[in-house]
Amino acid sequence: MQRPFKTIGIIGKPSDSGITETITRICAYLIAENYRVFVAENSAKFVQNVRVEVCEASELGEHCDVVLALGGDGTFLAAARAIVAHDIPLIGVNLGRLGFLVDISPSDLPETLAQMLAGHFSKERRYLLRAKIIRDNQVIHEETAVNEVAIHRWITPSMIEIITKIDGVFLNSQRSDGLIIATPTGSTAYSLSAGGPILYPSLNALVLVPLNPHTLSNRPIVIHDSAEIEISFCQNKQINALVTCDHIEIPDVLISDKILIKKEEIPITILHPDNYDFFEILRNKLNWSY
Repeated sequence: MQRPFKTIGIIGKPSDSGITETITRICAYLIAENYRVFVAENSAKFVQNVRVEVCEASELGEHCDVVLALGGDGTFLAAARAIVAHDIPLIGVNLGRLGFLVDISPSDLPETLAQMLAGHFSKERRYLLRAKIIRDNQVIHEETAVNEVAIHRWITPSMIEIITKIDGVFLNSQRSDGLIIATPTGSTAYSLSAGGPILYPSLNALVLVPLNPHTLSNRPIVIHDSAEIEISFCQNKQINALVTCDHIEIPDVLISDKILIKKEEIPITILHPDNYDFFEILRNKLNWSY
């Protein structure tokens, strides 16, 4: 049977030398199996005694058929953002702690990886969000997020006053510490810790979760993912807000700015082992009883 993949890209956690053994072992295995291997430049320093090709993480999508993310969910998110424009799949190897997105344990290497690279996998497509900061009718910044876009109060003890519109229709105004707009992927991340619901990954939905709202009746709400969300502020005095897209910070958002959030047109494709079970992952990661 012809291999579905010939060129493999690898992105590891750039600040963690603890990936050295695993990334070296994976590279050695792939080279021995006659795959062409590219490693992101900030991870290549951890590869020992194996000759691989090196490029920027943002360039992996130009060279590779599939990319492996070695680390935790943060590494996986960074990898997804780096390759989403190229529409190539992503496989996660879990070297972190919680790991909702990274499926393969190092103890299962190389057997599980070999099976997946031979074509034995399940495929899932996850959509990202794109946030645009609008000032004086101009887009001054835009960023993508796999998990969530979050608006926070910034360097102030006061709550911020947020107005939310869905497809141009007024939803509510709230005084709170902020607001999270999460994808189904992000519903098990920051949104979950703020009291939001868990969304099944394939749902065409987004969840809006207030952060410490002044009015306790202000609750999370689930909407269709085709909606455009508009966030604005109604303070009387100038304060700054902080917008984060996953781990990327957009500071110094002004109360006169608007934030537009919409689903990105291009999804990311995630490959799971054949025995992938989302509910089992929830049981294991959240310590639910059996």
